[in-house]
Amino acid sequence: MSTIEKKLQLASGTEIPLIALGTWQMSPEEAEAAVKYALNHDYLHIDTARTYRNEEGVGRGIKASKVKREDFFLTTKVSAFSKSYEAAKKDIEDSLTALDTDYVDLLIIHAPRPWDEMEEQTVENHYYKENIEVWRALEEAYNEGKAKAIGVSNFGIDDLENIMKQADVQPMLNQIKYHIGDRDEELVQFCHEHNMVIEAYSPIGTGKLLDHPAIQKIADKYGKSTAQVAIRYVYQKGLVVLPKSVHEKYITENSQIDFDLSVEDLDYLNRLVID
Repeated sequence: MSTIEKKLQLASGTEIPLIALGTWQMSPEEAEAAVKYALNHDYLHIDTARTYRNEEGVGRGIKASKVKREDFFLTTKVSAFSKSYEAAKKDIEDSLTALDTDYVDLLIIHAPRPWDEMEEQTVENHYYKENIEVWRALEEAYNEGKAKAIGVSNFGIDDLENIMKQADVQPMLNQIKYHIGDRDEELVQFCHEHNMVIEAYSPIGTGKLLDHPAIQKIADKYGKSTAQVAIRYVYQKGLVVLPKSVHEKYITENSQIDFDLSVEDLDYLNRLVID
């Protein structure tokens, strides 16, 4: 089985492919072209979000690919600004309409707080009560078959514990930033201990790892690109990895990570400090 075909089982029993095409910062037109190309070149997992404003393009790309809906995994996310049951429910219905599908395989709360508050060093409002309301909308979608699995993104341990204490259905996945030089292993361990899969976005550090000389040295050793080494690093740790590109060449290369980083190289990359 090739790397791109491998999957992990979520708590719901749904299997999530370990490599996905991310569509963050893509226009609807770029998303349409990238999704069509990816699905026609062996990708089995597409990730989008209400906030990306490209779900319509993703939906068109899906239809243009002619790949059967049941043959790939589709993720979308409720906006971080939707902090009520009603707002979350509207996001879910709007996403299904935009994507032109009856269900998504994974439905996620995009962040525990609105985006303009996510970078604040001192958290004034954790939105604990609001996130419980949003989670209720996700549970409802799950129970109605509109989502095959439900999870969160950018949630810290305290945010997760808030949901877990009151949820009827426990979070099945946490999508977080995770790459060489930027890892929260305490959070990863907590999620694994509570049967949550970790999905890593920005595996190449939004591009800042591409020209790193230490990573380039390792890439040369394996005859791979720095992006492929960075993606393989996350994949080899057993996490779902979410690379993004609008270029066909890189979409293909990002999935071609059927090689093994040595224990020594993994250890070196674990200790690498990225400025």
